[in-house]
Amino acid sequence: MLSKVLWNSLLAAPAILGAAILSNPAIAADAAVVDAASTDAQASVELPTITAPVQLAGLPVESVAQPSATPSVATLDQVIQYSNEGNGNGSLSQVTSVTEFSDVSPDDWAYEALSFLANSEAEGGLDCLEGYPDGTFKGGRAMTRYEFAAGLASCLDALTGRLSSLDPEALARIEALQREFAAELATLKGRVDALEAAVGELQENQFSTTTVLNGRAIFAFSDIFGNSAVEDANNTVFQSRVRLNFDTSFTGEDRLRTRLQAGNFNNFNGIPAAGISPSSTDFTDQSDFSFDSGGNFNVSVSRLEYYFPLGPATVYLGAQGEGITDIVTSVSPFDDPEQGSLGYFGYNPVYDLGGDEQNIGFGVTLDLADSVQLGLGYLTGEGNNPDSSAGLFNGGYSAFGQLTFSPGDLTVALTYVNAYTSPEVDAGVFAPSVYNGYGVSLNYSLSDTIDIGGWGTYIDTRTFAGPAEFRGDGEAWSYALTLGFQDLGLEGSLLGIIAGVPPYSGSFSNQIGSGNNGGAFNTEVFYRFAVSDNISVTPGVIWVSDVADTGDDIFIGVLRTTFKF
Repeated sequence: MLSKVLWNSLLAAPAILGAAILSNPAIAADAAVVDAASTDAQASVELPTITAPVQLAGLPVESVAQPSATPSVATLDQVIQYSNEGNGNGSLSQVTSVTEFSDVSPDDWAYEALSFLANSEAEGGLDCLEGYPDGTFKGGRAMTRYEFAAGLASCLDALTGRLSSLDPEALARIEALQREFAAELATLKGRVDALEAAVGELQENQFSTTTVLNGRAIFAFSDIFGNSAVEDANNTVFQSRVRLNFDTSFTGEDRLRTRLQAGNFNNFNGIPAAGISPSSTDFTDQSDFSFDSGGNFNVSVSRLEYYFPLGPATVYLGAQGEGITDIVTSVSPFDDPEQGSLGYFGYNPVYDLGGDEQNIGFGVTLDLADSVQLGLGYLTGEGNNPDSSAGLFNGGYSAFGQLTFSPGDLTVALTYVNAYTSPEVDAGVFAPSVYNGYGVSLNYSLSDTIDIGGWGTYIDTRTFAGPAEFRGDGEAWSYALTLGFQDLGLEGSLLGIIAGVPPYSGSFSNQIGSGNNGGAFNTEVFYRFAVSDNISVTPGVIWVSDVADTGDDIFIGVLRTTFKF
């Protein structure tokens, strides 16, 4: 006899399970006839199925699901679905009196039968009736023979050890019912045994009870076109990247992510730099991809991060590869290197301020209200280096704060980033600089399939030491608009359009300038579509005009294929 806990997980319609049959002599007699006809040939003759409508103790015929000659392969799923209906955990509760059901009254046709099954104190009561935790019985639902068999097994299991106290007539009915539904009970038991075996196999072979492995791989074909110098310096390339994420949870609300990454990306040749100040190392490559990884397939730990709840807040600890958008949202629906934009210009560049100084650090997010979140964080590039000019608090850093508002279909983020960097501009010569960036990012869902968004950024800069040609004060700007169309042509597809001005130097007190004074304009169009649940393909084109004030335009064609597993 299967355990009661196991059968309860399969129980679908708890009460018709025999409420009427056990108390209706006509049905019991019919079952006895079936038993007599099959006693001598049960091993070789298939048990008969009911082919004509049968009315159970006054229940309307149309409310009883008639069995199929061939058992449905979806029966187990249906049983589990019915089991979970009306409650959050799928469990059913034992009752000791039919009066506990809110949807059963004394004038119901099966009230006496239900009382017999539920009431252990009544004369001959079976004490084997179960209902839903919400206090209902749901006795009007149609059921299949398999569902009936699951309920019957649960009831029979409840009677274990009490058979000697039942009268001979009740024993005869129970025995007849067992034989009538022997095939269904055997099928259900076989499926449960198979599930138990599968679960046991998984438990024996899993490498961790707390860690889930997931991965992403990217294949990308690309080429760049422009003036003859650019085209002569570059060829069509096939590049790739793979990431393996080991996500571990210890409480169900926290996550430790360990990411291994390798790739073979090389930047295109001959594309001039375009910084926001003479010493800036941010936003310098306008031909970069969002999924760039570096080259030579050197496997590295590119991300090591742990976040956990602490009261009303969530705390983030980044030990490797942490960025601002790993702690707070960038708002942009295109900020996804595997499924979103192809180029780097897919979200507000204020989040990249301080570039190399985003690696190690910590942050916290706090929900101030249902639609308002505050995020704070501090990141540094050399938090692991004990040198006097490095460490957590004595080297370069990016500190930030963000307020995110999400009322309904609109999401707006107000972001502030303060960054300090000291790039080496010549051998042993550094140009320490401070940047204050202010950004606003928004996205509005016009409908279930159309999003419109964009961003604007203002940055003030100061380089206060180093060679004279690098020192000075300045300001920089960037802005863009985005459009997204989901399920366009194909379900699960995304057409993305991005148009705007990459970060540029609006002014600088040193007349040498920074090499990017606002002439560049970046446009990207991509279309992502799913080949299967695990494979998507994204063709797209990126056009950048007047790269780094050279007057030249570049066109980049990309075909990205993403595999997830």
